[in-house]
Amino acid sequence: MKPLEDYLVVDFSQFLSGPSAGLRLADLGARVIKIERPETGDICRHLYTSNVIMNGESSVFHAINRNKESFTADLKNEADRQQVWELVKKADVVMHNYRPGVMERLGFDYESIKAVNPEVVYGEISGYGDVGPWKDKPGQDLLLQSLTGLTWLSGNDGGPVPMGLSIIDMLAGTHLAQGILACLVRRSVKGEGALVQVSMLESAYDLQFEAVTTYYYDGLLPQRTEKNNAHAYLGAPYGIYKTADGYMALAMGSIPQLAQLLKCNALLPYTEVAQAFHQRDEIKAILADHLQSDTTESWLSVLQPADIWCAEVFNWDTLMQQDGFKALNMVQEVQMQDGYQYQTTRCPIRIDGELLTSAKGSPALGQDTDKILQEIKN
Repeated sequence: MKPLEDYLVVDFSQFLSGPSAGLRLADLGARVIKIERPETGDICRHLYTSNVIMNGESSVFHAINRNKESFTADLKNEADRQQVWELVKKADVVMHNYRPGVMERLGFDYESIKAVNPEVVYGEISGYGDVGPWKDKPGQDLLLQSLTGLTWLSGNDGGPVPMGLSIIDMLAGTHLAQGILACLVRRSVKGEGALVQVSMLESAYDLQFEAVTTYYYDGLLPQRTEKNNAHAYLGAPYGIYKTADGYMALAMGSIPQLAQLLKCNALLPYTEVAQAFHQRDEIKAILADHLQSDTTESWLSVLQPADIWCAEVFNWDTLMQQDGFKALNMVQEVQMQDGYQYQTTRCPIRIDGELLTSAKGSPALGQDTDKILQEIKN
């Protein structure tokens, strides 16, 4: 039995942040019902990644909304609203990621739902919180990465570089799921509901807690290395380097030891620990040039037996051929109600040694409406 079985989540959210929280709750066993607009549904159904369409809709939607049900309702139509009210009265969790004020206008805000369901755990994600001059701005991942300084940590010493994923969306969803789970625990003990609020702005800032703490101590902005940068606050050799036939990653390591192992005489003068940071640009330049003289496999065969932290740099094609990846069974096949099958990731959590998997794919728009209406009537 999964830990959240028999819990009902009514999810008004769309795009990525809220649905990613709903996905995690569904993987943990909760029944997650998506409330979607008739005809169009969650806008993410049409948010294409590289024009990839699966079964007529966006691959992004299928990835993030598997293991859920879809209930269509026009929240401006009184009959539909009454149907949704019947659902939220029974819900353990209600969640959304609309801008501040939207759910109040629709009448499904926390105070309104709490009045009929006092023990509800109500979760919401906003872009910038519900106070301050930014509260009505759109919460979009790239904009949040840019505003919060995150783009000044990646890439080499040049312009800002964003991460290649919607990392803030996913992180805000993770934080919302954490808050909801904590409040469900409290509810089971004290019988109290809760309002859980997460903003993408705060999630993006929290992601940088290590670097921000350092900044508050010394007042200095992070300085990336000129090349082979992987962490603005770490010294050489930390970075990714080109070899004769590919790339390899080097984490922390003693420069004198590397000089000996790699037979790189140009590194021998850097004997002081402090030089690894203060002279990291020139050390990395020497390493970058030297490592191109042999293959990745050759370098790893020398460094790994000496307990130097290093690794190949894989793309997905090469990663998925590795026994180390295959052993984890991270890929699962799911099936939609119409029989369409696709492969996607599974929940990364194990409980009592068991994988949390589900063969249930994403829902077609409104596919569960009639069934849910029957349940409401009964």
